[in-house]
Amino acid sequence: MSLRELLNTSGSLPSAPEKPAVESQRVDADTIRLKSEIHLELLKKFDLSVMERISDGELRQRLAQFVEETIQEKKLGLSEAQGKSLVTAIQNEVLGLGPLEPLLADNTVSDILVNGPHTVYVERRGKLELTDVRFTDDEHLLRIIEKIVSRVGRRVDESSPMVDARLPDGSRVNAIIAPLALDGPSMSIRKFSAVPLGVDNLVEYGSMTRDMALMLAAMVKSKINMIISGGTGSGKTTMLNILSSFIPNDERIVTIEDAAELRLQQPHVVRLETRPPNIEGEGEINQRALIKNSLRMRPDRVIVGEVRGAEVLDMLQAMNTGHEGSMATIHANTARDALTRLENMVGISGLNIPVRPMRQQIVSAISAIVQVSRLSDGKRKVMSILEITGMEGDMVTTQEIFKFHQTGVASDGTVQGRFMATGIRPKFAEKLTARGMPLPDYLFDPERS
Repeated sequence: MSLRELLNTSGSLPSAPEKPAVESQRVDADTIRLKSEIHLELLKKFDLSVMERISDGELRQRLAQFVEETIQEKKLGLSEAQGKSLVTAIQNEVLGLGPLEPLLADNTVSDILVNGPHTVYVERRGKLELTDVRFTDDEHLLRIIEKIVSRVGRRVDESSPMVDARLPDGSRVNAIIAPLALDGPSMSIRKFSAVPLGVDNLVEYGSMTRDMALMLAAMVKSKINMIISGGTGSGKTTMLNILSSFIPNDERIVTIEDAAELRLQQPHVVRLETRPPNIEGEGEINQRALIKNSLRMRPDRVIVGEVRGAEVLDMLQAMNTGHEGSMATIHANTARDALTRLENMVGISGLNIPVRPMRQQIVSAISAIVQVSRLSDGKRKVMSILEITGMEGDMVTTQEIFKFHQTGVASDGTVQGRFMATGIRPKFAEKLTARGMPLPDYLFDPERS
C-alpha cells in the first residue's frame, strides 16, 4: 500500500476540493458584474444624505423599488428568483456587509476567512469549508472593510494597513491590506453566536464534565484568580464569558480589551477598549494604560480580554492588591507554557526583575490555569485545570486537578478519550470551603469518568 493510500484510509489526508464548473463561474461573474453596475447607478441617483435620515425598513423598500425599475428599464430578462436575489444583494451592499451578510446570518458558521476578493472560507463545527461567496474586486472588499472599521472609530489605509475591529454583535474582525497583503485585502471574522453559550452547553457538547464545571463555578464565586490559556480559535474568550457568568451581580466588574468581545450579563460592568494611534501616530491608549486607570475605578474584579505584552505586570499587581477573582486569557499551547509566557511578558515590560521575585509575584497572583484546546476533529475541550501551588527554590510548583486523556482517533477522525480527575485535592479547596463553596470529595476520584 502506498503512503497516499495509507493516509487516505486513516482519514488524515483530505482530498482536494472540487473546482466549480466553468458555467457556474460564468454565471457568478455575470451576477457580480450586474450587481456592481446597479450599485454604481444607485450611488449616482440616490441622495446619500436622504439615505442616512430614513429608517432601514423604508430604505429597503426604496432599494427594492429602484432595482426592479432598473431591471425593467434595462430589459435584463431576469427570472423572479434572480430578481429577488439581486434585490437582496443590493440591500446587503447598502445596509450591511455585502456578500458576507448570508454568512453572518448563518448560525452554523463560527469563522469567516476572506483571502482576497475571490476566495472566502468558513468554519463549521471546527472544519474549514470553501464557499461560493465572491467580491467584485479588491476595491469592493476594501470598501466593506472600511465600513466595518469606521463604525468603531478605527481606520485602515496604507499608513495603517492592519486593524482590529468588531461588529455590532461583538464579533471580532481582523483585516490586513496592501502593501502587507500581497493577494488583495484579507479579513477574518470570529463570529459570536446569537445566543451566548452557557456552562451547560459545554457539558452537553463534551467540552468538559459536570464535575469540572462545578469546581470552576465554585472557583469564580470564591474569587480565585485564574488564567484561561489556549491556542488561536481554541475557545478562550467563550470560556472567559462563561466563567464570568458566575460572578455575583453585586460586584463591580471592569473589562479591558483590544477589541471588545466579552458580553457579561451582570448589571454593574464597565467596558474599556484600547484606542489605536491617529494618522499622525499619536493618541494611542494601550491595555497597560487602561489597566492602570481601572485600578482607580474601584473595581471588585478586573477582566482582561487577552494579555499579550507589558500590561501583564499591571495585571499581576491588580490581582495582588485586593482585586480577587480577576481573570484573563493568554495564548499558550499548554498550561506550563502559559507560565513561561507570563514570565517572558514580564521581561518585556521594561523592568529588570530577578527571576525569583518575578515568579513569586506570579505565584501569589494566580491560583489556577484553565487550558482549552481545539482538537484535530474540530471539537474544543478543557484539556487541563492546573493549580499553582507555590515555589520550591526558584521553581514554580503546580499540580493538575483535572485533565483530558486522549486515547486515539476513530476511523471517522473523531478524537477518542476521557476526562478524569487526577486524585489530587486542590489546596484552594480550603478557601472555597471558607467562602461557603465546599467541594465534595467524590469530585476528585480518578475512577469517575
